[in-house]
This record gives sequence, structure tokens and C-alpha cells, in this order.
Amino acid sequence: MPSVSAVPPSAPSSRDRVVLALRAAGCVFPEDEAELILSAARTPPEAAAMVERRIAGLPLELVVGWAEFRGLRIAVAPGVFVPRRRTEFLVEQALERASGAAVVVDLCCGSGAVGAALAAALGPVELHAADIDPAAVRCARGNIAAAGGRVHQGDLFEALPRALRGRVGILAANVPYVPSDEIGLLPLEARDHEPLVALDGGADGLDVLRRVAAEAPRWLAPGGCVLVETSRHQAPAAVEAFERGGLTTHLAVSEELYAHVVVGVAP
Repeated sequence: MPSVSAVPPSAPSSRDRVVLALRAAGCVFPEDEAELILSAARTPPEAAAMVERRIAGLPLELVVGWAEFRGLRIAVAPGVFVPRRRTEFLVEQALERASGAAVVVDLCCGSGAVGAALAAALGPVELHAADIDPAAVRCARGNIAAAGGRVHQGDLFEALPRALRGRVGILAANVPYVPSDEIGLLPLEARDHEPLVALDGGADGLDVLRRVAAEAPRWLAPGGCVLVETSRHQAPAAVEAFERGGLTTHLAVSEELYAHVVVGVAP
């Protein structure tokens, strides 16, 4: 296994040696990763340690401590789901359909990236986020604090204040949707470093999505929308679940991001 622990990152050749070490470890974009690591490190020994952690397989976002999401720097921590770029499409769909929303909920919030991005785009809103995982709750609190958001711990809607019922303009729920027997097919970075509760969606991947679809209408304001990310092959069943809940339903697709978002609008 390559090592850069003896290479002073401040030396003229340090970047090249970091790039070579990352490339040898199988990193797809070693030049970009080297720049991020070297810019994030405060000291040469810290840079060397960060490179070693990356070589050992830790996701880059956890190595540097943040992920970029819609132009924001979202803090991430070990054991917390790392926000994906494709989920930016969910945020875009929410903004297109409810640009005047005054109350926003980020359900299954993970790091709170979706809530933070929505608040940044909408301006002053009443922002709530919720997750069942204590590590995610701690992380999200830091990421949505600037927007005055509140983070709640608990199982889906049970975590939210009852006073939100019938008032939510945007309900973003980035639920787990990987079928249980496909967890082993995920990239190692997800399998080894992200919580199972943020990935496993049950036998067909739609267990949590169906629960959200059934309960969301009670929480949405008139004309409010609920948005859930899913996969191409799950999309028809996900749309059906939303329609059963009495929502006007639309499937939005981004071929570029390979993103599929089911949108349900309350009457």
C-alpha cells in the first residue's frame, strides 16, 4: 500500500507524490482529491494522515470533513450519510414547485444538506429536519443552524412537532431505497462507512417511501409538495404509492444526474 507519511506536503514535489499515492490506491480523480486534501490540511503531518486515511478507503468527504452540495459546504462526520450530487435535483424540483414555501421539512435528513440548500435558496423559512440516527441529528444541527433550523430525533413523522400538521410547504424526504438484498452490491465506501439505516429500504426498497407517502398528506399545506428520490425501476411503484395517498403525482427525471424524484402535491 502506498504511503506519503514521510513526504513533507510543503515540499515542491509533495502534490505530485500525493497524486501518485492516490492514483495507486485506485482513486478515480487523484489530482482533484490531492488539491482538496492539501487545501484542507492545516499542517504537513495532518495532510499526510489525511492521505493515509483516503488510501485506506475512507470516503474523501469524511477525510476532509465536508461535502459540496448546491454550492454549500456541508459538514459530514463518520457514520453519517454523505449527500449525493444527484440529490441536488430533488432540491431543484422542490424550488420549481413551491418557491413561496414558508415551512420546510427535511425528513430522513442525514447531514441536513437538503434542508440547508432549500433554506439558502428560499430565504427566511421555518425549517425543521428529522432523522432517527443520533449521529445524523448532531451533524444536521450544525449544518442548518445558520438558517435557524431545528433538528428532531425520531422515526419519520413521529419526530416532528404536531403543530406542523397541515402547514408544510415543502416536505423533502430522502428516504433509504436500496433493496435489502442489494446492499452488498453498493460501493465499498457506502457499505463500510455509511449507516445501514440510511441505505436499506426493505425487501423492494420502498418500505420507508410507502410510509412517507401514506402520512405526508396530513402534514402538507394546501398546494404543498412532498418529494422523494427513488430509482428508475422503482419509480412506477413509488408513483402508485403517492397516488394512493390522494396526491397529484409527477415523476421528474434527470438523465444527466441519473436522478428520479417522485413529487406529490396536496390538493
